[in-house]
Amino acid sequence: MIGAVHRSLPALFEATCERHPDRTAVACGPESLTYAELAAEARGLAGALARRGVVRGDLVGLRVSRSMDIPVAILGIMLAGAAYVPLDPAFPAERLRLITEEAGIACVVGADLPARGHRAVPDQLPIVDADDRAYVIYTSGSTGRPKGCVITHRNVLALLGGALPLFEVGPDDRWTLFHSVNFDVSVWELWGALATGGTAVVVDSDAAHDPVVFLRLLVEQRVTMLLMVPAVFRLVLDAYLDAGRPRHALRYALFAGEAVDLDAAARFVDGRPGEVRLVNMYGPTETTVYATHKELDDAALHGANRSPIGRALPHLAISLRDDAGVEVPFGDAGEMWVAGAGVSRGYLGRDDLTAERFVTVDGVRHYRTGDLARLEPGGELEFLGRIDRQVKLRGFRIELAEIEGVLRTCEGVRDAVVEVARGSDLGDYLVAYVVSDGRFDAAQARRAGARLLPAHMLPARYVVLPAIPLTPSGKVDRAALAAR
Repeated sequence: MIGAVHRSLPALFEATCERHPDRTAVACGPESLTYAELAAEARGLAGALARRGVVRGDLVGLRVSRSMDIPVAILGIMLAGAAYVPLDPAFPAERLRLITEEAGIACVVGADLPARGHRAVPDQLPIVDADDRAYVIYTSGSTGRPKGCVITHRNVLALLGGALPLFEVGPDDRWTLFHSVNFDVSVWELWGALATGGTAVVVDSDAAHDPVVFLRLLVEQRVTMLLMVPAVFRLVLDAYLDAGRPRHALRYALFAGEAVDLDAAARFVDGRPGEVRLVNMYGPTETTVYATHKELDDAALHGANRSPIGRALPHLAISLRDDAGVEVPFGDAGEMWVAGAGVSRGYLGRDDLTAERFVTVDGVRHYRTGDLARLEPGGELEFLGRIDRQVKLRGFRIELAEIEGVLRTCEGVRDAVVEVARGSDLGDYLVAYVVSDGRFDAAQARRAGARLLPAHMLPARYVVLPAIPLTPSGKVDRAALAAR
């Protein structure tokens, strides 16, 4: 098992390199590196970092473009004994300054020195331990101040050891490295490939921002493992359908980051889910990428549970608890508390917040997710949304995803997101943000919606947009919507 026999991610990579030195490790457009070539580039960077004074345990900034630089930089930083801190160029300069200062970053790969081209390889590299930091990813904080989640090598190795056996993947598989390094799904994309001797296909900027170009990449690069945030998947699905369902090599399509869109997933497989295995993965950054696994067969795609997240991954345990931390009766809604080897060390320099969100009960450390779920009779979990984003309007509790699903079936609607707008004289009301193919008619959408939804769930206002704004992580940018 991966987590049991390897003490760090570099050790895992080196074991794969010994087995498959001449296989392609990473590819980006026409360029590629074998495992041996990737190892040489990464060791060169590790030596350059050491000459800059980087030592084991340091935090190193990572600010590189969507290119072969990503895997080289991540592996090189780890080989130097350091942990990487993503500094996404798409983020505001002030946010990047705050992260750099709080993390005490003195060296940034991609700014202070390039990721590639360092030929002087050190004679000896630091020995990295399982409990050393692997990366620190900053996520949004409710106070407006970002918080850095510290993930160790042990955490990632536990994820790989627990989740990879659930998939039939190996050296012949080709994984998209689509997501920003600031979004931890990228950890699974890269290390899932490198742990199994597969190929990580780096999605460049053009393909990442153009669904038509991305679809072409999937086909031409013979991608077998695709990972998508549902909001982005809907755009790719439109391109796929518009192109007449071109032939592809996909074996798996995984969804994560937001509530799964079962209707879009069903349209993709068109009644043939066995040809591409669809999987929904739920998990916060604090539990190392993923916490649950649910294969979406035909019954799941058309079942009553419209947000199925399945069961906890083998290396984790999930309990549902009330505000006092007491487990709720079977079938009741409760906050998901996650325990196990994937649970993070906590937040960098934020002992108060760490103590609030990471709680030890009966000697077991848990992460309080802030997400609601309930157990179904078969023992699987139904995701119910965020505790702090429950929508209640004029006395009615509303599931916005249900309205969005209805809107996406309306003529002329390619995508839709519904939010609550804060009103004045008329009180709060629902706003539908719609991406149209040019045939959208708000009055017609209201009539169609009224056939399926009660009056209190009908949007009072429709805003037509050229595209749903997304964060650099590919999630819906709700702050940008609110500003419109």
